[in-house]
Amino acid sequence: MSLPASGHLPSSQVLGPRPIIGIRDSGVGGLTVARAIRQVLAEARLLYFADTAHVPYGDREPDEVKFFALSISRFLLAQGAQTLVFACNTTSAYALDDARALFPVPVIGMIEPGAKAALEATTSGRIGILATQATVDSGVYSRTLLALRLDAQALEIGCPLFVPLVEGERAEGPEAQHAARKYLEPLMRARCDTVILGCTHYPLLLPVLRAVAPQIRFIDPAHAVAREVAEQVRALEPCAQHEALEQDEDVFFVSGEREGVRHWIQNLLGLPSPRLESGPVFERQRCATAC
Repeated sequence: MSLPASGHLPSSQVLGPRPIIGIRDSGVGGLTVARAIRQVLAEARLLYFADTAHVPYGDREPDEVKFFALSISRFLLAQGAQTLVFACNTTSAYALDDARALFPVPVIGMIEPGAKAALEATTSGRIGILATQATVDSGVYSRTLLALRLDAQALEIGCPLFVPLVEGERAEGPEAQHAARKYLEPLMRARCDTVILGCTHYPLLLPVLRAVAPQIRFIDPAHAVAREVAEQVRALEPCAQHEALEQDEDVFFVSGEREGVRHWIQNLLGLPSPRLESGPVFERQRCATAC
């Protein structure tokens, strides 16, 4: 089934007995969100898109990030997704509002759930954010925290080394420890008691981060996002199942290198033989009018 240019689903596409959740990220980080969703919605079928052809998103221009996010969202909707999860803070910063305006399904991002969880956890009001440079440049976490609590103090740190370490399966060891110390040092100096992991790759570095700064409470927004997904899904009306994919199988679409994705699926979701499919590689010059 193809999705109309407007992004709206035909009236015949409706919810089935098992909710179908489309999750998208630049790579493997969104699998931490998929794991959290699976914990609260065991009955859901997951359609995951890892855009490894373009990872990392953190050093890309906002318009390019938006193009990838909306193109992949259309693809997931055409595969039958009934709820979309932007399991990527950078695309949540730059494309979430556009996606919610375009698509007639719930679209859930990372920023506000993470900010709310941090405000519940902090005792000092001093909150650090570890994120990609693009997310830091957007200022979205600082704006959201201040909108929720006027006296909140936010310090955002760009972490360009983290995503390549995770994607390269080097989330532990000397390189990861050096990077963690480098990025946490200004947050410890500022006496932040709570730190938001503002990229879905970063929870995979938690053992190293906790070893470097055991006094800090690290917030993984995935758990708050999963609760919001569950609330949205259970509010939808159950109807007929989409026929494009087998009903009982999660599917993982990968636009580029896939072995790292397979490794993290096996480790995080406990699927020994996950169904991996080649996903389309969206390029702006080919479809500049699509978004």
